[in-house]
Amino acid sequence: MKRGRTTNEANSSSSEDTPEKESKRHKIVEKKSTVVQSPDWANLLQDIILQVFQYLPLLDRAHASQVCRSWNQVFHMPDLWRCFEFELNQPATSNLRTTHPELIKQIIKRHSNHLQYVSFKVVDSSKESAEAACDILSQLVNCSLKTLGLISTARPSFMDLPKSHFISALTVVFVNSKSLSSLKIDDTPVDDPSLKVLVANNSDTLKLLKMSSCPHVSPAGILCVADQCHGLRELALNYHLLSDELLLALSSEKHVRLEHLRIDVVSENPGQTQFHTIQKSSWDAFIKHSPKVNLVMYFFLYEEEFDPFFRYEIPVTHLYFGRSVSKDVLGRVGMTCPRLVELVVCANGLRPLDEELICIAERCKYLSAVGLGECEVSCSAFVEFVKMCGGRLSQLSIMEEVLIPDQKYSLEQIHWEVSKHLGRVWFPDMMPTW
Repeated sequence: MKRGRTTNEANSSSSEDTPEKESKRHKIVEKKSTVVQSPDWANLLQDIILQVFQYLPLLDRAHASQVCRSWNQVFHMPDLWRCFEFELNQPATSNLRTTHPELIKQIIKRHSNHLQYVSFKVVDSSKESAEAACDILSQLVNCSLKTLGLISTARPSFMDLPKSHFISALTVVFVNSKSLSSLKIDDTPVDDPSLKVLVANNSDTLKLLKMSSCPHVSPAGILCVADQCHGLRELALNYHLLSDELLLALSSEKHVRLEHLRIDVVSENPGQTQFHTIQKSSWDAFIKHSPKVNLVMYFFLYEEEFDPFFRYEIPVTHLYFGRSVSKDVLGRVGMTCPRLVELVVCANGLRPLDEELICIAERCKYLSAVGLGECEVSCSAFVEFVKMCGGRLSQLSIMEEVLIPDQKYSLEQIHWEVSKHLGRVWFPDMMPTW
């Protein structure tokens, strides 16, 4: 007759456990301890919400922050406020989007020291909105901005402000940031003294400076920037600020190689602006120091004002003519711009540009983008131009009215011939795309 095991027998059996059983027991204990040492799920959830918030528009993010206390905490985390664009207009006179005044107050109160990448977009281009932008700038005393952009979407509203008011607000940022790397202040009343403040506080970090149409800046003011900011890689300015001294400063051994130089050559009143000539030796020194630089030139001149330009070789790579330009000038382009990559001619007149285009194709071996607006070119000359440039023409925007049929090609035939030489299907444009 069988009987159950006594307590002594059970204890005896337990004491006789094998090493394998003991090992399994330790593994179970370790597994339980691992479960106990679980990650901080609250912090993990917060990290996930932060990543989601980074992809949400500001308004959706603000609505989401009202869900609970945890989400509201995420809404105010510094990572979400390093980059911000203030959109400013006058709600009483405009239905365009604007940054809510209460949000602006919260940003200044809680996040001004987090801001690093900031732009101000004056949406309605009103003086009042520009003043609002300056008021915000003047309160960023705890900021350490890395990039700053001031943008008027239609007309330069910052120019309507009293110069002293604008300079005072901008100087607050220049003095307190210490690490500005990108500054875009086109169409503003910035002046030489304020640039000196910029250089004194940010000379080691400034890499990009865009300041076209800034009438209060002199050649000496921009030269001060070039002399001190040796890390400057991109620069945009008007032609009246360009000088031989500036090009030589950008070509010094201390200065890094410039990557992008944009020059706007603008005349508002024909015959009243005297344009100086840059020496060929200065261009040569500049291109020797920065052989891969993109030199972009926008011309908004009247025909009689082109005389100082394209008289000898210049290293321009991207060339845009915003007003009518003569056959003579375009012929000189072919002779003096061997580095040309892109050419856009908005208007020329009623004289065909056959010889000029052929010359450009022969001498500009890097040309890859062409746009022609109100011009005239015979179909045969255009086909020859494309044939000479070949497949390197990645962009070819020609209005249909530009092409003049001749004995060899009609408008119906030309797109097949051009497509053959380009290696892709091509048709003339009904409207310009630049």
